Amino acid sequence: MWKQICLMGLVMSPISFAHAEVDSDKYNVGQKKAAVCMTCHGTEGISNIDIYPNLQGQKQAYLVTTLKAYQRRQRSGGLALVMYEQADNLTEQDMQDISYFFSNVTNESAAH
Repeated sequence: MWKQICLMGLVMSPISFAHAEVDSDKYNVGQKKAAVCMTCHGTEGISNIDIYPNLQGQKQAYLVTTLKAYQRRQRSGGLALVMYEQADNLTEQDMQDISYFFSNVTNESAAH
């Protein structure tokens, strides 16, 4: 019986740590900085316009890398010119903050 309890604890422990606690201060800073982004990408990172990608739940590192690529003119496509202008105005910290917000926002959390 004790073996089964220990085994169950080991199996379940990764699940309980899968979702790290969201830092509310970082989240709020990112949310404020993301106000312009929300025009196209939605307040919860889910766009209502088909041509704009959803950002909700994207990995923070991916979003930062993408913003840097726009700053360096390494991304192209129909809306790249719009993103060049937006990314040019961002500092490294801005990119981290905005990306933190979009990587953690959910439909429920954005309402608060």
